[in-house]
Amino acid sequence: MGATDLFHSTKRKLDVISPTACVAKWQQVTIHLASGTTHSCHHPRVHAIPLEELESNPSALHNTKFKKEQRKLMLEGKRPEECDYCWRVEDNPKGETAGEVFSDRVVKSSEEWASNHIDTLKQVPWNTNINPSYMEIDFDTTCNFKCAYCSPLYSTTWMQEIKSHGPYKLPTTTFNDVSNLEKGKGLPILQSEENPYIDAFWKWWPDAVRHLHTFRITGGEPLLSKHTFKVLDFLIDNPQPHMEFNINSNLGGPKELIDKFIEKVAIIQDKKAVKEFKLFTSNEAHGKRAEYIRFGLNYDYWLNNVDRILSEVPDSRVTMMSTYNLLSVTSYLDFLKDMLDLKLRYAHQTERQIPLAVDVPYLRHPEFLAAWVLTENFLSHIEECVTFMYQNQQFGRWYPLATKGFYEHEIHRMERLFYLVQQNMGVNKPANIEQRRNFASFIDEYDNRRGTNFVGTFPELEKFYSFCKI
Repeated sequence: MGATDLFHSTKRKLDVISPTACVAKWQQVTIHLASGTTHSCHHPRVHAIPLEELESNPSALHNTKFKKEQRKLMLEGKRPEECDYCWRVEDNPKGETAGEVFSDRVVKSSEEWASNHIDTLKQVPWNTNINPSYMEIDFDTTCNFKCAYCSPLYSTTWMQEIKSHGPYKLPTTTFNDVSNLEKGKGLPILQSEENPYIDAFWKWWPDAVRHLHTFRITGGEPLLSKHTFKVLDFLIDNPQPHMEFNINSNLGGPKELIDKFIEKVAIIQDKKAVKEFKLFTSNEAHGKRAEYIRFGLNYDYWLNNVDRILSEVPDSRVTMMSTYNLLSVTSYLDFLKDMLDLKLRYAHQTERQIPLAVDVPYLRHPEFLAAWVLTENFLSHIEECVTFMYQNQQFGRWYPLATKGFYEHEIHRMERLFYLVQQNMGVNKPANIEQRRNFASFIDEYDNRRGTNFVGTFPELEKFYSFCKI
């Protein structure tokens, strides 16, 4: 079954439950243990985990009262406000040239960890505690990068900058202001401090792990946390052959940590201690432009470490996560060429699917870095990416038939992004005018604080940058 047919089938099943049902609200969870926050699906904003709920129920890391109320809304056919990412996509007009698009409500519910649970959504009361099938956690916010769109809540280097220089005061907004946060109410707990959320996780873990289809560690930078290596040792000693194990990493840490990580994951793979291992790493631009966005990145070192994972860890798979934003647009085609090169280089390594995938979610926050803040003349860059992916589409599922590298679902996400950006672009849209002013101000302060040079790095955006200042 092709991706489009699968999405149609999933949507029909969801519609039997309600027109707003999404399996992710029940079966997927991201838990930020450093800040005591959670959300189901990575698109909604996080909300606080009340400590009083954890006292008798460590699964409240996922099953907060707030989240249960959102599940109830979905069962009633109502749209939870926090899920506007998908409502925006579903409300996108589909003209003759727009093609067919599906929101992540449908895409996520089609995935292996979700699809078997569609029919059970109405079989349990909305306020039941759920052991999720997909769990994503971060242990702390220690990170060696401070990506332009990120936050002090997820990066200690960002926190250091904000403590030294304060938030970015832009014409119509303030970016990365943490002055009103307190520990336990959003301010991250440091590695050196006691953390009741991590304590609750380790209490819940022996039960939760038995139900997991997928377990994923993110950050901060996970390889800088001792708890990540505690999980690796747990899996070596306590195999979970039913579970897919994923780790996010910027792959920019010290070589000795990369070596240690590769060694332990290779043992896990050799022992078949998990069903499957995947590494998720991030990039959304090429070369020096990527280094500007992902401050702290060495693009060539990162690319080499991706190559090491694919070559040194048996039967591994890698997914590229691109937080596609305004600064991605002009070099994303060159990035896709690097990804195609890796895809084809390792297509012969296994009889399974090509062990490299590309995901392209679009950035919403901060709004001044959204791709649609650009002017319409830049839309052609995104169109070129769609064309390139179609020209290099994989028609065979298994090697050696898979002579080209991009899957149908990867192209669908890039094409969906094109139409979404096209819909929201507009020189005279008040929201875009406002965010262009914020963008120019942000870039000026960014360069001033970090010693970077926007025009030198993005000469093709110089006219746009000047236009934003008018």
